[in-house]
Amino acid sequence: MTAPWAEWDHIVKIDPDKTLAAGETFEDVCATGTDALEIGGTTGMTEEKMARVVEATTKYDIPVYIEPSNVGSVVHREGLDGYFVPVVLNAGDMFWVTGAHKEWARLDKDIDWDSTYTEAYIVLNPDSSVATYTEADCNLTIDEVAAYAKVAERLFGQRIIYIEYSGIFGDTETVRAAGNAVGEASVFYGGGIRDYDAAYEMSHHADTVVVGDLVHDEGVDAVKETVEGAKDAKSELIDGV
Repeated sequence: MTAPWAEWDHIVKIDPDKTLAAGETFEDVCATGTDALEIGGTTGMTEEKMARVVEATTKYDIPVYIEPSNVGSVVHREGLDGYFVPVVLNAGDMFWVTGAHKEWARLDKDIDWDSTYTEAYIVLNPDSSVATYTEADCNLTIDEVAAYAKVAERLFGQRIIYIEYSGIFGDTETVRAAGNAVGEASVFYGGGIRDYDAAYEMSHHADTVVVGDLVHDEGVDAVKETVEGAKDAKSELIDGV
């Protein structure tokens, strides 16, 4: 079965604990040209906040997925396409490898397992909230990141490898190595994609780039630039440029 994200070049991640840029709406975000929306955040997440964003975005013709950080923030709504569940491979706190997931399965009897997918996260910015929250070991060599990616796909059957620099633009050689280490798995990249050039550059190494803080800090025009950068890069790769 073809993965829902197989043709995605760009994702906007919306944090329900943050506001949109002044004067902008969720309809504006959905009209940026991005391929999908991912709803989730590291801290401050509640069911009420999640429900508000899900309700506001699922009315538009764009795939919407929840990325839950805790069982209390998960909602089930008509129009929601599914769930992307992080598994932090280099977490120091094992709760973020299997513990949180066990609690979700134990407490939530309404999970649509056919629409639930895991993301094998490799967190690489030690100053990020997600690194602090998960106690991630970010002091990894390029070879170690590639090995994590290979283990995720070959041993654990992961279909998404998520290279997370959260807040800074990451090392392209590291992202390329992760991509080279896997076969069919897709490489998502998040961190520091704030303009056309950053999206264009990283889209030559990752299958899909994820924009997060930009939509809250600078708004939809800035997001549109990153969509164009990602799409242009993929068009060149397809054309063999």
